[in-house]
Amino acid sequence: MNAETEIRRHFASDNYAGICPEAWDALAEANRDHAVSYGDDPWTARAADLIRDLFETACEVFFVFNGTAANSLALASTGQSYHSVLCHELAHVETDECGAPEFFSNGMKVLQVPGVNGKLDPAGIERLVRKRTDIHYPKPRAVSITQATEVGTVYSVEEIKAIWAKTKQFRLALHMDGARFANAVASLNAKPKEITWQAGVDVLCFGGTKNGTNVGDAVVFFNRELAAEFDYRCKQSGQLCSKMRFLAAPWVGMLKDGAWLRHAGQANAMARRLHDALAGLPEVKILFPTQANAVFADLPPHVIHALRQKGWKFYTFIGAGGCRLMCAWDTREEDVDRFVSDLKHLLVHAPREIPSGPVDHRKL
Repeated sequence: MNAETEIRRHFASDNYAGICPEAWDALAEANRDHAVSYGDDPWTARAADLIRDLFETACEVFFVFNGTAANSLALASTGQSYHSVLCHELAHVETDECGAPEFFSNGMKVLQVPGVNGKLDPAGIERLVRKRTDIHYPKPRAVSITQATEVGTVYSVEEIKAIWAKTKQFRLALHMDGARFANAVASLNAKPKEITWQAGVDVLCFGGTKNGTNVGDAVVFFNRELAAEFDYRCKQSGQLCSKMRFLAAPWVGMLKDGAWLRHAGQANAMARRLHDALAGLPEVKILFPTQANAVFADLPPHVIHALRQKGWKFYTFIGAGGCRLMCAWDTREEDVDRFVSDLKHLLVHAPREIPSGPVDHRKL
């Protein structure tokens, strides 16, 4: 047995983790008999109601296959093809959606705004809005924030409200990419409503797959006017699942007894454990505050190579560089401790020469 097969859980992505027991059990239960197709089934209705209960408001809920579709279709609903969306320069909608927001909106332009620690700066929003107002420029129509951010930080209630003030000033819609929304809620110990509709968010893309479901994200419209004919957008883009209950049922399993928040709390706790261990090593530099389930650290290149040779998988080209070490709902203390032990050993004993040749990140 080689080293790679001996390592059961990695730190590359929370997408690596399997389906959590609560989602798995709900899937099995939904599979026991026939159900009406295309979302007119009891599972979809119950999942949507549980989301409404969670946010304590009458919102419109749609289930799609993945985060790319959720973000792209939600942003498309905020404006017209001649509009633009403002987001942080590291935002997933800009760096990792292969142009999907522009494609599904028939041309809305994504404009980048800088900001410290992966967060949008309200002053930066105003600068970009005021940069040009002529008819030759794509008119700003929406702001997109990522919660938790691409570098593992979390917007506070006050920070979201400050952004909301700018969106109100310039009549912009506010979209939240919540691929790791559960981790942000667990980090802030806040009620979901406090960092969404009560803080001005018009539409949230609520991530499930990184939190323990098998597939599928929820698009939650707090501004229900924006949801007009969104079902047609879903159908046209191939996001209307014929057996919708298999997208919705895992949400029932996750939400009914609070498993979604427990799993996010576990992932966050393991990231904090990892952060604290790495912060004590003089050869390691922590790049960003660890506020959710990701740790960004600068490691010596020869140690990165040696860790991968030992079988560990993690990314070095996501966010603002360094190594991204992502904890998942199923990460355990022994996983963190084993990684740290290997790292400490290799900091001393790893060969400093790295074999030449191209690196295929797709295999890492």
